Amino acid sequence: MSNIFRTESENGHKLLHLVAAFLAGASCTLSFAPYNIWIILPFAFAFSLWQSKSFSAKSSFKYWLSFGFGYFAVGISWVHVSMSEYGGIPLIGSMLLMALLALYLALFPAFVGYLSRKLSSKRSSSLNTLLFFPALWTIFEWLRGLGAYGFPWLWAGYSQTEGPVSQLAPSIGALGLSFTLMLVAACIALLFQRKLIPLAVTFPIVALLTWFSPSLSNIHEDGRSFKLAMVQGNIAQSTKWRPDALWPTMIKYMDLTRDNFNADVIIWPEAAIPAPQLDPNVTQFLATANEAATLNNSAIITGIIGLKNHEFFNQMIVLGNSEHKQQAHGDYVAHGANQYKKHHLLPIGEFVPLQNILRPIAPLFNLPMSSFTRGDYVQPDLTALGYHFTTAICFEIAFPEQVRANLKANSDVLLTVSNDAWFGTSNGPLQHMQIAQMRALELGRPLVRATNNGVTAVVNEHGKITEKLPQFETGVLRADIKLIKGETLFYRLGQWPILVFCGVLIFIGIMRKLIR
Repeated sequence: MSNIFRTESENGHKLLHLVAAFLAGASCTLSFAPYNIWIILPFAFAFSLWQSKSFSAKSSFKYWLSFGFGYFAVGISWVHVSMSEYGGIPLIGSMLLMALLALYLALFPAFVGYLSRKLSSKRSSSLNTLLFFPALWTIFEWLRGLGAYGFPWLWAGYSQTEGPVSQLAPSIGALGLSFTLMLVAACIALLFQRKLIPLAVTFPIVALLTWFSPSLSNIHEDGRSFKLAMVQGNIAQSTKWRPDALWPTMIKYMDLTRDNFNADVIIWPEAAIPAPQLDPNVTQFLATANEAATLNNSAIITGIIGLKNHEFFNQMIVLGNSEHKQQAHGDYVAHGANQYKKHHLLPIGEFVPLQNILRPIAPLFNLPMSSFTRGDYVQPDLTALGYHFTTAICFEIAFPEQVRANLKANSDVLLTVSNDAWFGTSNGPLQHMQIAQMRALELGRPLVRATNNGVTAVVNEHGKITEKLPQFETGVLRADIKLIKGETLFYRLGQWPILVFCGVLIFIGIMRKLIR
């Protein structure tokens, strides 16, 4: 009888641990946009590291699976909005699919917990907490973002966009910030165990490196600037792709632009023109817009659906003057060189894997324009009035190495466009904006972000939003963009130093385990 009571007590205790892990993971959402309470995340990890310090590898897997499920189920709960409102799936079905995605993503923290325990022993639990867990967490965050199906959302480092160690980003990037946060969390966890030395050593080092980091980059204003206007059309997602809405949409963008032709460059968002480039109505409109931009000594950069050889592309093109402020004729030609085709397509939204099987199942797999072709990984900058724009469309801004690979020595501005109307009033668009801020910080360039219904904003080279439009309102954002020259350490080296460093730590752990 006593054994039965003991077993029931132990099971109840384990359940409480899993609930605590879920709540700790869920609380991390408060460290990301729009809340930006950055300090919660390291303490949530510290609590979980402390609570799971004596667990077996199997128990640690379950614990961190629960933590990860809370982390993602709450953090990306907005994913269900597009499925329920525009994918034709009942709310309960969209919530279930969102939960399955969160459970899949939770496997990454679960394997971190499992492997970190496997690499350690009871005699080296502090070493496991301090080194192996941060290294494994960083590697698995990187793995989570790889490939066509990668989802590098909610990297821990993004929570520090407004945090005190953000100035490390130009040197070590968002992944390096993730490692730093896990290291700080480990020190706090050891402090819970009355081990003060790791904290006393690590905190001054992190503070010193944060102070020293800006000197490793040589970015500076080069004295040039240009006038920018970004149009936020606020077109309802429910009508955006209807054929009868095409002309009203194009006319709305031109009407909003007409009073802003005194800007040098005007930017319209992703798929602002929601029809193929060679559609007769679109061809006529583009010719008119190209001429209007040239007559006003300006250029328009717009999203459009590209069509070539029966293949569709999510594309950005330039209308008006590409090379100089004053030109006799606009440079736009269909299928010309001054265009950008999206490379990293969004699964389901822009391409459907196994489409012959999935498309008949539900409207979700037949969303408008879900059959795009992928553009090249590295493409030339867009040029408008001689200014060079390194471009990333929507989801692409979440992939730091892709953006870094496309930035050139003569690139002036990071440009990202999006249509986040798919996600309504959720946190998704605000988290998307936060990710874009990190790219500006890593690469030391001003970033401009044009969207259909927000967040449309300008970000300086330090990752700070300097101007923005309110969400869900029609408007035009005007700004003077000061241009920056020079290179950050992250631009020169990328993610590889932190990945190699973490790989070495893990290799040391494996060798120690094998020797023992």
